[in-house]
Amino acid sequence: MSQSYDRGTVEDFGRWRSFTAGMWAWIFHKFTGWVLIGYLFTHIAVLSTAITGPEVYNTTIQGLESLAVVRLLEVGLLAVAVFHILNGVRLLMVDLGVGLEAQQESFYASLIITGAITVASVPTFLAGVF
Repeated sequence: MSQSYDRGTVEDFGRWRSFTAGMWAWIFHKFTGWVLIGYLFTHIAVLSTAITGPEVYNTTIQGLESLAVVRLLEVGLLAVAVFHILNGVRLLMVDLGVGLEAQQESFYASLIITGAITVASVPTFLAGVF
């Protein structure tokens, strides 16, 4: 006979406080993966405008790049991609048995490095917008 336990209800947000760094790393990794998949489809949609001709593609790109919200989303995309990469490397190392005792510290390091790279990129992405 298998054992089960009361997982609580979905509305019980108090349990989020008890999540460890490993659980947050898992949640962030899954979230960033889904965001990257969504971006992939958006990217393909924009690139598909090149089928009708270079003028349409160039107009589309110039129109998107002139929007401040698109520039902000690019900063967010960078943050998502950098975290997903760093956390993926962290997971690879853990799977290889390297740094097993420092998983929490390596997760926090991934967050800090992601934040530093993202903040450093803001002037590049938002140049000429504001």
